[in-house]
Amino acid sequence: MSKRLKLFALFIIGGLLLFFVLRWLVEQASPLPDNLGVENGRLAPCPNSPNCVSTQASDEEHGIAPIAYNGETAVAQATILAILQADPQFSIVSNTPTYIHAEARTAVWQFIDDVEFFFDEADSLIHFRSASRLGYGDGGINRRRMEEIRTEFQTAP
Repeated sequence: MSKRLKLFALFIIGGLLLFFVLRWLVEQASPLPDNLGVENGRLAPCPNSPNCVSTQASDEEHGIAPIAYNGETAVAQATILAILQADPQFSIVSNTPTYIHAEARTAVWQFIDDVEFFFDEADSLIHFRSASRLGYGDGGINRRRMEEIRTEFQTAP
């Protein structure tokens, strides 16, 4: 094997090793937040960083409209659950009759975003929050993700 080929192989192996170590470090630096869930009918507020959207935020950067539903809450919840379970980026962390918490992971680096749904039975609304655990910006992925879920919900049978 030529010296150039050996150096190339070492470079590739070193790069792969570095990639997996960095990916592991990303996961270790992303512990489960302790402020998730619903308290007094409210999801946790978004942090000041732009990597979060919430239907209960009042500012333009973080605010997003809730999803209205007709009929039984259990049917709306089952629809959201089916959408999440059909997408491999999501894993369900908790599921109660009025609340779902899922983790969404990016494909390559496995960055974790917490995605929460609160089913407001009194107003027939699905409030939600999607927030990155790590970093400052998200390139708009949390907003796009929630708009995609909205579209899937509204077109579900």
